[in-house]
Amino acid sequence: MTEQELFLRWSEKAVEDADLAAELASIQGKEEEIFDRFYTSLKFGTAGLRGVLGAGTNRMNIYTVRQATQGMANHLNDTCKNPTAAIAYDSRNKSELFAKETAAVFAANGIKAYIYKELMPTPALSYAVRELHCDAGVNITASHNPAQYNGYKAYDETGCQLGPEAADAVYTYIQNTDIFDEVKHIAFEEGLANGMIEYIGDDFVDQYINRVLEEQINPGICNGAGFKLVYTPLNGAGRRCVTEMLGRIGIEDVTVVPEQEWPDGNFPTCPYPNPEILQAMQLGLDLYEKLDADLLLATDPDCDRVGAAVRQNGKPRLITGNEMGVLMLDYIARSRVESGTMPSDPIVVRSIVTTNMTDAVAASYGVKVVPVLTGFKFIGEQIRILEEKGCPENFLLGYEESYGYLTSGYVRDKDAVDGSLIICEMAAWYKRQGKTLADALDDLYAKYGFYRNFVQSMAFEGADGMAKMAAIMDGLRNAPPATIGGRQVEYLSDYGRSVTIRGGEETPIDLPKSNVLEFGVEGAGTVTVRPSGTEPKIKVYYSLKAATPEAAEALNKELMEDINAKMGL
Repeated sequence: MTEQELFLRWSEKAVEDADLAAELASIQGKEEEIFDRFYTSLKFGTAGLRGVLGAGTNRMNIYTVRQATQGMANHLNDTCKNPTAAIAYDSRNKSELFAKETAAVFAANGIKAYIYKELMPTPALSYAVRELHCDAGVNITASHNPAQYNGYKAYDETGCQLGPEAADAVYTYIQNTDIFDEVKHIAFEEGLANGMIEYIGDDFVDQYINRVLEEQINPGICNGAGFKLVYTPLNGAGRRCVTEMLGRIGIEDVTVVPEQEWPDGNFPTCPYPNPEILQAMQLGLDLYEKLDADLLLATDPDCDRVGAAVRQNGKPRLITGNEMGVLMLDYIARSRVESGTMPSDPIVVRSIVTTNMTDAVAASYGVKVVPVLTGFKFIGEQIRILEEKGCPENFLLGYEESYGYLTSGYVRDKDAVDGSLIICEMAAWYKRQGKTLADALDDLYAKYGFYRNFVQSMAFEGADGMAKMAAIMDGLRNAPPATIGGRQVEYLSDYGRSVTIRGGEETPIDLPKSNVLEFGVEGAGTVTVRPSGTEPKIKVYYSLKAATPEAAEALNKELMEDINAKMGL
């Protein structure tokens, strides 16, 4: 069907949601507006669905959510006996509605759905899948995207997001399902009444928090530590679980940023509710300064990422995701050695775009580094492999540069409640030594060298954005640069072809294929280029080591200018 034909069909059929009906009426006769909503359909991948809220096949709405759920239901009914599913949602606009629509479609397909009564962190969904022995899970969230977005994260029976094969299978079912006429659906209240939909109780939430508390490395270390903490959930799902956890570990002086305390899908104080971005942290930093606090924590809207700031020389210092991961690795490994609880073959799992400093710190403790593709499901997969080998205790930590951390296999997604716990423990441990986390970080740099990581993110909006991204990646892959910033490229790891090319020799990469290119730059580090899996963006990751922080900054500038020119930007 043409875009105009789809528009007319939607104008006739999409009448249940008044907002969608009004939007469709408002774009009557506007060809560009119609085209943008109907020229394609949201693609279901390993990250599920993610898109702008609104009417059309290229938007997040009750119909695209229902169609995706029907695809999942068909897949589950074809591969499982009496399948069940767990559902959670965050604070975004339409999240609760989409979650209930998901439950209603599952129920209509004979799949019992367990749904949280209130918004919950993403890891609580992974926990529910595992503890309720479900065959699948769905979390309605767009993580840290701007307010106009929402999304649909799909999970398998292990509590990991769907892998490539399962996601492809579900996508095939979705493509073969008419979005209006072939979706089974009942009223949510009917599902509650007949037992096919069941709320997850408060006792289960307490159980999840209790499980996080088991991740304490040095139990009781925060009692009597006497530091002031400022916390912001960024108008998202973290408030209940994080504040309850903080109280339970003995942190009494906690102030929540009032403007960002309660759920609000419009995110009025931070257009990009991402703790990686200074603007999102600004209100927390202002309150932190006013109260002369010791630690600032910020969790993103679905509470799977956590950022932090600490005081150094009288001023707040933001700690990056890479830096916090290295601090966690050092703290956990050091504590395990001191307590005699270090496993025989410990591992840390990091994504391929996470700092190379991980490898240096790990080596000093005899910890093996396992690099994986970007996406926490690949870290979860490594936990599963350890379980199958009978040695899950070997897993010390998994983390990504984008502020995601996990210290055990009780869930299979990054957990900002767990991350907040470990950050607070570290802050209390170092305070007893007269240091802050910033001081501890500087000690690590002095010991291992000045590693610096930079991320460049370039947006490609509109219908031709994906084509531009593909052309850039094809150009770098088919005619790879011999130098970057005047320095020799020593090797190219092409994860799309699963090979590393060095000196004309090819060696295989034992990872799933992914559209990622990593260039090893002589005397500098690595430059990694990858399209985002959830947004119309290309990201370039610079993982560099230099003699001083200033030298690293200058090196990054040289490499960035050259790689941008080579990408035609």
